[in-house]
Amino acid sequence: MARAETGPDFIEALARGLDVIRVFQPGRPVMSLTEVAAAAGLARPTARRILLTLQELGYARAEQGGFALTPHVLQLGMSYVHSMGLWEIARPHLERLVSQTNESSSIAQLDGSDIVYVARVAVPKIVTLRVQIGTRFPALQTSLGKVLLAALSPAEVAAILAEPSRSGITPYWRPSAEETDEMLRSVRAKGWALTDEQLAPGIRSVAAPLRDGLGQVIASVNVNVHAAETSVRKLTDEYLPLLLTTAGAISADWALYESIPEVTAS
Repeated sequence: MARAETGPDFIEALARGLDVIRVFQPGRPVMSLTEVAAAAGLARPTARRILLTLQELGYARAEQGGFALTPHVLQLGMSYVHSMGLWEIARPHLERLVSQTNESSSIAQLDGSDIVYVARVAVPKIVTLRVQIGTRFPALQTSLGKVLLAALSPAEVAAILAEPSRSGITPYWRPSAEETDEMLRSVRAKGWALTDEQLAPGIRSVAAPLRDGLGQVIASVNVNVHAAETSVRKLTDEYLPLLLTTAGAISADWALYESIPEVTAS
């Protein structure tokens, strides 16, 4: 099915391939050809050719009478992360923060109304929701997302939150527009954000912004704890100062990285 309002250089086949990859959502790791075709809005023969191409390239595999994605798909997202250099810059700082808190720490960016995790150093703990590189959650209910939304104008926030989440998660907290505005004003004033079981039971975290050399927010970084183990007071009194120091160090290193002139071969 052709898309409307596409340019003359638009490659429909590539778009269809990406559509097929995106239909595999949480809770649907294996899908039949018919299910994939219906979810992607494609004819069965077209969906079949795409799936077989993805299988030949190593991005999909035949399984249980259907198809499933392989971990090779993660390379698509990691190419973006590595091209930024953000992981290499942030890693020693995240590792130091995790050693200080014995809690997991992650970096995320906005993608529509969701956050997407682009870097993470984890500790082995039982939590309600599993997180890995590429995981997405509704932004508004996470400390990482609150920080990123607070960096935008009210018009940008409204446009973003009008988009449906692609996370497959139904959050506990569903604020009104007035509550959202009030919360984001508070985050802007404080310079950090807290979420306390607003996404799911047991999930509590605090986040701070990462900035480039111009002061623009490029991502956010958090400390995530289990609510049954760590109180809000401990999170904000003990872990937040460490997080703010870490965020400042990553931002400073990123600004330095940006300032290094590119060298091209002649």
